[in-house]
Amino acid sequence: MKSMKKLLIASALGLASYASMAAEHQDKPVRIAAPFEIKGADPALSGDILLRMDVVETLVEVNERAEPIPALAQSWQVSADGLQWQLNLRPNVRFHDGSPLDAAAVVKSLNTARSKAGLLDKTPITAISGEGQRVTITLSEPFTPLLSVLAESRSQILALASWDAQDNITRIIGSGPFMLTSFQPPQSLAVKRFDDYWGEKPAIAAASYLSSGRAETRALLAESGDADYVFNLDAASRQRLARKPALQLPAIPVPRTLMLKLNASDPLLAEQPVRAAISMAIDRNALAMAVLRYPGAASQLFPPNMGEWHNSALQPLQFIPQQAAQQLQAAGWKMGADGVLTRDGQRFSVTLLTFPDRPELPLIAMVIQQQLRKVGIEVKINSTNASEIPAQHHSNRLQLALFSRNFALTPDPTGTLLQDYAEKGGDWGAMNWHPTGFSAALHTLTQSTDAAERAQARNLITASLQQDLPVIPIAWYQLAVAINSKLKNVTLDPFERHFGLRQMQWEQ
Repeated sequence: MKSMKKLLIASALGLASYASMAAEHQDKPVRIAAPFEIKGADPALSGDILLRMDVVETLVEVNERAEPIPALAQSWQVSADGLQWQLNLRPNVRFHDGSPLDAAAVVKSLNTARSKAGLLDKTPITAISGEGQRVTITLSEPFTPLLSVLAESRSQILALASWDAQDNITRIIGSGPFMLTSFQPPQSLAVKRFDDYWGEKPAIAAASYLSSGRAETRALLAESGDADYVFNLDAASRQRLARKPALQLPAIPVPRTLMLKLNASDPLLAEQPVRAAISMAIDRNALAMAVLRYPGAASQLFPPNMGEWHNSALQPLQFIPQQAAQQLQAAGWKMGADGVLTRDGQRFSVTLLTFPDRPELPLIAMVIQQQLRKVGIEVKINSTNASEIPAQHHSNRLQLALFSRNFALTPDPTGTLLQDYAEKGGDWGAMNWHPTGFSAALHTLTQSTDAAERAQARNLITASLQQDLPVIPIAWYQLAVAINSKLKNVTLDPFERHFGLRQMQWEQ
C-alpha cells in the first residue's frame, strides 16, 4: 500500500514537472525577421507591422476566402439606400492599458486614418459618430467595399490614450493578443502575451521583430538559429537552406504581382505601341525560372488565385521580340550605331527605379535591362530606397519603376485599385494614365451589388489594363519563409496580414 502511495506521488510530481517544463518552453520568445522597416508609431506608416504582430486589431477581419468577418465589430447593418452603416462593437474587449473598447476610441481611430493618405480618405464618408458600443458611418453615396477598407491595417483601432494633447500618436495601445514591451524604430520591437485578451489566448508567451532589409542577412539569421521565422526568402537562400534539417521552408502563392510601372506622359513611353513593345521584349518565363526559380510568369496583372479578378478571356502577354522590334520601328525609332534606338535625335534611354528590400528586384531589373537592350532600349538601374518611387511619382520625374504590389491589402481588391488607378493615379499604380470608362467602372464596383454589372465593370478594368499597359505585369509571387522546425502550427497567410503568432506553439 505504501509503495503504491509513493508511486502515485512520484507520478503526480512527474506530471507537475512536465507541465512546468512545457509552460516554460512556451515562454521562449519567437524571433521574427522580415524586410519591413518600422517607420514610427503612426498606423499610416507602420500599421501593417503592428497588425502582423497581432498588437492591434481592426473592426473587420478576413477569412481564407477573402470574405469580411467580424473582429472588433461583432455585427453590422446597412441602410436600404446604402448611405448609413451601423457597426455593433464586441463587448468586454479591453485595450492593453485596461481601458474598454467603445465608440469613442473607434471614432477617434477612424477619423485619424481618414485624415491621412490611404484608403479611408478615398471613401465617400461624410461622418463617423458613435455612442456606447455602436458606431455609425454615414456616406454621401453607397460604397460596397467599406467593410474591406475597414479591414485594412491603417484602419486599426487604438485606445484614446494613444494620442497626446497635441493629437499626435505617441503610444501604441492596441487590443490584440500581444502587447508591446519594446518599440525601437526603425529596426525592432518586442511583444508579450496580453492575458486579458477577449479571444482565444495564444500559446506563445512572447515574440520579437527585427527589420532586416538584406535577404542574405535574413537567411543567415535562419541558418544560425538567431531567428525562428524568417519572412520573404530569395530563391538562392531557399535553395541553400533546404539542406538544413532544423528548418522548415514552406511556400504558398499569394495575390501579389511583380510589375513595371511606366510614366504614361513621358515622351519615350507615352505611346501604347511602345509600351506594348516593351512588354513583348520581356521573356517572363526565362526571367521567372532564372531569378525566382519557379514558373511564375505573369500573363496578366491579376494572378489565378484572385478568382473573379483573373480574366481568362484576355489575350495573354507573350514574349515576341521580333514584333517588339517592328512596333518600335513603326513608331519611328531607328537603331543607332551604338545599338540604342534613336528618334528625332533622342536616344531611347530610360532610368528604372527599384529597391533591394525584396532581394529579387535588383536581379530582375538587371534581366529586364539585358532583354530590353536587345531591342535597342537602354535601361539605367537605380536601386535605391522604396520611398523614392512615390517621391518621383509625385514630382513627375519617374520613368520606370520595378516593384511588387499586394492586391490583398483589403479583402476586396477594389480598395487597392481605388488607391492605385483612380483619376490621379497612385504611388504603386498608374501614372498619367486616363482611359475612357475606367473610372466609371471603378465607381460601379463601389456602388453596385448587381452581379452582372460588377462582372462587366471588372471585365472593362482588366481589359483596359491588359491593352494599355500603364503597368507591365512581370511575375506572380510565391511567399517563401524559413521556420524553426521546433515551431509548430505555423500557417502562412496568403493575404500577408498576420505572421500567425496567435496559432504558433513550441514543440514540447
